[in-house]
Amino acid sequence: MDTHWYSSPWRTSLPGGILKNSLSRFSRGTGLSAAVLGASALVLSGCGAPPAEDASGGSEAGANPDYLGCIVSDSGGFDDRSFNQSSYEGLQMAQSDLGIQTNEAESQAQTDFGPNVDAMVADGCNLIITVGFLLADTTRDTAEANTETNFAIIDDNSIDLPNVKPIIYDTAEAAFLAGYAAAATTETGTVATYGGVNIPTVTIFMDGFAEGVDYYNEENDGDVELLGWDQDSQNGTFIGNFEDAAAGKTNTQNFINEGADIIMPVAGPVGSGTLDAVIEANAAGEDVKAVWVDSDGYETAGKGQEFILTSVMKLMGDAVEEVITNDVDGEFDNSPYVGTLENGGVALAPFHDQEANVPAELQTTLDDLEAQIISGDITVDSAASPQ
Repeated sequence: MDTHWYSSPWRTSLPGGILKNSLSRFSRGTGLSAAVLGASALVLSGCGAPPAEDASGGSEAGANPDYLGCIVSDSGGFDDRSFNQSSYEGLQMAQSDLGIQTNEAESQAQTDFGPNVDAMVADGCNLIITVGFLLADTTRDTAEANTETNFAIIDDNSIDLPNVKPIIYDTAEAAFLAGYAAAATTETGTVATYGGVNIPTVTIFMDGFAEGVDYYNEENDGDVELLGWDQDSQNGTFIGNFEDAAAGKTNTQNFINEGADIIMPVAGPVGSGTLDAVIEANAAGEDVKAVWVDSDGYETAGKGQEFILTSVMKLMGDAVEEVITNDVDGEFDNSPYVGTLENGGVALAPFHDQEANVPAELQTTLDDLEAQIISGDITVDSAASPQ
């Protein structure tokens, strides 16, 4: 698991749920005490001078020290092992590759959204990445009031402002492949999915997963049952938040008791509870697996990796770095970035330790299905898909 994000000595905890990084511009507009600023200076004192621009005029690391790229998490925080963490890693890649300065604000609750985004504006950020559909209202209001600051919001396409770029994903395409793989490998004939909150960026995974299960049944005369989501009615099982891992564990145990042996949580940190239930079920002699979402759970989940069949990935880090790069180059625009199977914005993760349980024939079929989705021969139709 890549744990560099929270072990880094650059992270400094501040009041009000705000975490800051690379604080060269920190003093402007923050009103923090001299003691805190002094601590920040001590953190920064270990930095060497940035490399100069190379002879060809290209940018080396450290060539954009006056550019400040910032990010605000949703309430899942940067340790969600999911989309907040992946987005944060994109900012860190931009820092490494472009030599920019960075700040971040970690939200512990929705009440932190406004203060955290305001703090980033006050600090003089050139571009502020807000992570998640739930930050849409805050992002819109702040962007309207601060037209000289650029914003990019992940998982929302509701804002039409010249200084806001949506970063969105047709996640249903990759989730379709995961649903097909789950249906093809279940031993009990029952699989399941559930969400954290009933919002489009969650249900798009569940729609794609359901369509993949249905397609498997149609093509193979199967009768695999899906628990937790009814695509036609758009109703299913939701925890009600993205924080309650204990509820995720209980919910997963209920699915296992109903016969499900592959479960896909679409719930951020709540999904760690699913892994706890899966680990315990396997320890008790049951063969139960999970499907992770947003990142490659084998690399990021931190536990139960051997029981993760695959993951439905949104390559958010790559998109964040691309948007920042364009802004650094003076090429920011508000046209949405839409991640798809075709452009590599979404993907099905490798099977890792589960490779032996996925026949070569199935892997070939999944490759063919991906090609057919890209060509348009197969249409994955979620109500939440980008239009």
